[in-house]
Amino acid sequence: MKLLLVTSSYSSTGQGSAAAGLFVHDFAVALTKANVTVNILAPTTGSAVDSDDSLAVSRFVVPKLPLSLLNPASPGDWVAIVRTMAAGRRAVQQACLESRPDHILALWALPSGAWVRRAARQFSIPYSIWALGSDIWGLGKLPLVRGYLATVLREAAHCFADGIKLAADVQHIVGGRDCRFLASSRMFGPPGRRLPNKAPPYRLAFLGRWHPNKGPDLLLDALAQLTESEWTRIEAVRVCGGGPLETEINRRVKALASAGHPVKLDGYLDHAAAHELFEWADYVIIPSRVESIPVVFSDAMQMHRPVIAMPVGDLASLLETYGCGIVADEVSAQGMARAIRRALDTTPGGFARGVMQAAEAFDVRRTAVDCLAALNS
Repeated sequence: MKLLLVTSSYSSTGQGSAAAGLFVHDFAVALTKANVTVNILAPTTGSAVDSDDSLAVSRFVVPKLPLSLLNPASPGDWVAIVRTMAAGRRAVQQACLESRPDHILALWALPSGAWVRRAARQFSIPYSIWALGSDIWGLGKLPLVRGYLATVLREAAHCFADGIKLAADVQHIVGGRDCRFLASSRMFGPPGRRLPNKAPPYRLAFLGRWHPNKGPDLLLDALAQLTESEWTRIEAVRVCGGGPLETEINRRVKALASAGHPVKLDGYLDHAAAHELFEWADYVIIPSRVESIPVVFSDAMQMHRPVIAMPVGDLASLLETYGCGIVADEVSAQGMARAIRRALDTTPGGFARGVMQAAEAFDVRRTAVDCLAALNS
């Protein structure tokens, strides 16, 4: 099979700012090992570097990245959105002319699915859509966008989603047609030599976008609620990433550090640095307000690290099914603080069996095989 993979975010260098695109490279590699010829099409602002020669990657220029920060409800983004949509449509059309794929897979529903839909109809090539939570729970809430999103999904040969509840929501949008769950995990690497601490003090780590949906502000508010006695059970907290909440996150971390608490701030991490962070950690924290199943969850599982997570998306169900961490009782700073207190009283090694079972279920090679089987059905 010749597959054209069209994505709104792609990185072969492991840069943390690529968000969901961190997964795409490893997924494409896994597909090639299943005897699929993969051509990747992704946007750039003109500075992208692709260091991996094992995959065929084409780029087209857009005004701004990441595209996830473009807001259709903001008039200030309208010009960039119009130019991005036009550039993507032209690029997909040209890619179809050059590679003549058997199938086009759009990652993710918007804008990639919109780019793909027109070219697929023009060249009579089937296309499929893989939806993210930001597609359905974000853009899908905008009245005019929701109708177009439904059309893009409805005309696809296959629909996938990177969450269990998300797949059900996609089915609702498209009137009940099937949507399959596929886990968006990546090859994070084998666990390091360091085992989690067997007793406090413990190390806590957050890695993700500094965006309200990802909840880094909730995490810092939760940490501020801990007592001095509870802080003695914490060796250090590392908050890593970047995004629109940068000013607020900087301010709150400085306040905690000024109070004598061991909280350290880092920026975006490349693949190697993220691997080192998770080896350093005893618990990985996922304080999201809105989430499906974040890639950081499977990263933590591959590193044999339990998580402390908000009860959003599929996280509560996954933690209950596999026994791979602690889930907060509500989506709030207070709920996260209570979950952290429970973690400080729990040995991370007690989650080892569940963590390893979850790691097997969220293997990108398994995802590639499942996706390919669906496309060939």
